Amino acid sequence: MAAVLRGSLCLVGRCWKHVDIACVFTRSMASKTQVGFVGLGNMGNPMAKNLLKHGYPVIATDVFPETCKEVQELGAQIVDNPAEVAEKADRIITMLPSSPNVIDVYTGPNGILKKVKKGSLLIDSSTIDPSVSKEMATAAENLGAVFMDAPVSGGVGAASSGKLTFMVGGAEEEFTAAKELLSCMGANVVYCGQVGTGQAAKICNNMLLAIGMIGTSETMNLGIRLGLDPKLLAKILNMSSGRCWSSDTYNPVPGVMEGVPSGNNYQGGFGTQLMAKDLGLAQNTATNTRTPVPLGSLAHQIYRMMCARGYANKDFSSVFQFLREEEGQ
Repeated sequence: MAAVLRGSLCLVGRCWKHVDIACVFTRSMASKTQVGFVGLGNMGNPMAKNLLKHGYPVIATDVFPETCKEVQELGAQIVDNPAEVAEKADRIITMLPSSPNVIDVYTGPNGILKKVKKGSLLIDSSTIDPSVSKEMATAAENLGAVFMDAPVSGGVGAASSGKLTFMVGGAEEEFTAAKELLSCMGANVVYCGQVGTGQAAKICNNMLLAIGMIGTSETMNLGIRLGLDPKLLAKILNMSSGRCWSSDTYNPVPGVMEGVPSGNNYQGGFGTQLMAKDLGLAQNTATNTRTPVPLGSLAHQIYRMMCARGYANKDFSSVFQFLREEEGQ
């Protein structure tokens, strides 16, 4: 594995299979060297802001330059492409929408791996196919860099408050260095195993999240049609055995909770199109492993249908609105 200390005060000698330490000095846990950040969308923007708040100089880029304005005003240096980020920083975090985006950002003509330094730590927080994470890890390793997958859970609210959960896959000896950065953006940083296991955990989580959101939406809709006040029903659910994240933290019914997408015409949050993508990843892995996921399959169908009917850019909790509209057809 790579043997360069990223912005720390120690020198560590390694071989490919074993860690052969000739002389060890303590790796600095407070090294505020430059951190690269690629992808400043709904999740990446607040994540980069939290790095800045913790005193890390950030070098950032996004395919849409207008998304860089906020972090630039807070002190981030903006460059034109991922390769330029890799030229200036040896610790880089990426937060991108899909597997093709990750492949392009890392291996494209202006990708990170065109200019990556030996010993660089590359952390991808996108939610993608585990096999793509493994491909990127191999490509990075061939250039003397370290790649780790670290997808997140918690949504935009947790990204803004620095309370994300990171599910990390990669070389265990690199986890401490990754955790130093990820702890600035999350309340929980969990090591899952080798490269790809972070993605596996995230895919499983999001399949359950989609199923739970659909179930909560169906339940709330049924209760409303039976004459129950939605706030009262939510209160009862949340003190009963039906309680779940979709009912008590991210309720899909407008007016039940403040500060969630359902109270803002389902704007912001986690897009329906992205949920459909994640459910597609779950379906692919379920097929490859011959795992029966009947509810996951149905959830995938529902979110794909929503995308086809104009909900693609709305938050995934808009499945409640989708079900209400289906009543009239």
